[in-house]
Amino acid sequence: MATPSYDFGYDWRWTHGHLIPFAVFALLLFLSIRLKWRWWIAAVSSGLALWSLCGFLIVWFGLIPNRPLELPTERFLTGGSGKVLDAGAGSGRSTLMVVLARPGATAVALDRFGDGYGIEGNSPERLLANMRAAGVASRVEAKVGDMREMPFAAETFDGAVSAYAIDHLSREGTARALDEVKRVLKPRGEFLLMVINRDRWVATAYPFLHGHGYFGREPARNRWRSLVDTAGFDVVEDGTTPGTLYVLCRKRG
Repeated sequence: MATPSYDFGYDWRWTHGHLIPFAVFALLLFLSIRLKWRWWIAAVSSGLALWSLCGFLIVWFGLIPNRPLELPTERFLTGGSGKVLDAGAGSGRSTLMVVLARPGATAVALDRFGDGYGIEGNSPERLLANMRAAGVASRVEAKVGDMREMPFAAETFDGAVSAYAIDHLSREGTARALDEVKRVLKPRGEFLLMVINRDRWVATAYPFLHGHGYFGREPARNRWRSLVDTAGFDVVEDGTTPGTLYVLCRKRG
């Protein structure tokens, strides 16, 4: 079977941006050796060229590949069916994560679908095109809306996911989004939260990355566990995969 051709629209600065400093520092390294410049110029250039090449490889093959996300835990929606909300769906990697791993499930992909957050031309049409490429468009609905004020009735969904979206919000926005997820979930509904984890992979590729829900110096795992607990969820499991911290939880009641 042929591999589906996806177009998630990630900005080149995120997917290929490391190649620019690599070219610059590789050229400096070449010139410093060829023209016999001071030794430290070659040393610094070689180190920075190596960093930028490693950053490119980490991003392209680890953090932002052109393929759907994979479930970080098999404990999410183990029944294999149900109506699932993807809060902050973007171009559809996390939506595909759900409907491909759980063939009996349907999904509503919620996003403001505006430019920004590293996706060019973010739109419902792009997301649905990726669903069609995977052959799952009949099980996915795209909905325009803000996760901090969702256009859904209470207790609409059996499960919810949010990948690399809620952690873009402010402290207040994060609390509002989590409250909304709880509101639209049915009692005991499951919520899989995935956020950027500043582990060695992310720290190497993006040493100056900031934000993403890191308020103060409290460890990220503790912080997110506390936030979902305050919002009214019981934590079932948490863990990490390269570049990702996930928290699987269940609505109380």
